[in-house]
Amino acid sequence: MPSSWVTRFAAELAAGSRALDLACGHGRHTRWLHARGMDVTCVDRDLSGIDDLTAVAGIEAIQADLENGPAWPLGGRQFDLVVVTNYLHRPLFPDILNAVDKNGLLIYETFAAGNAQFGRPKNPDFLLQSGELMALMDARFDVLGFADQMVQEPRPAVIQHIAARRREAP
Repeated sequence: MPSSWVTRFAAELAAGSRALDLACGHGRHTRWLHARGMDVTCVDRDLSGIDDLTAVAGIEAIQADLENGPAWPLGGRQFDLVVVTNYLHRPLFPDILNAVDKNGLLIYETFAAGNAQFGRPKNPDFLLQSGELMALMDARFDVLGFADQMVQEPRPAVIQHIAARRREAP
């Protein structure tokens, strides 16, 4: 089931929009975005969770190790929507922001400090600090929504999420 944060903000995008699902895992967002008529590029180091999608028209699956690979696997490509959930590798932040096209959306949601009490991840390297996603937003972005909170669904966790639109011009 897709994240309610993702569905809330991505629902406004039209069919034919270009979406990036970064660290797509089993493809819950890839599947939802594609069902809405979007062309989806999904990236993960292990594509076995989306084996059934790799030959589907409108889905481009890229196998890449985002943390240990030679470089950002998407070059200078930009998307109408960039979705990142349950994944954090801080060195990618500049590439992620640059992948959002003008008037495009960034939707980012992952675990935050305080989550260790509920389970994994517990390592602070994989937990956002208070307000960290908000602090990433530069002059190119208008924040549409932000929260740093404890949630109960799909399981108790502390998460931080942001939705931001890239301006036409800074």
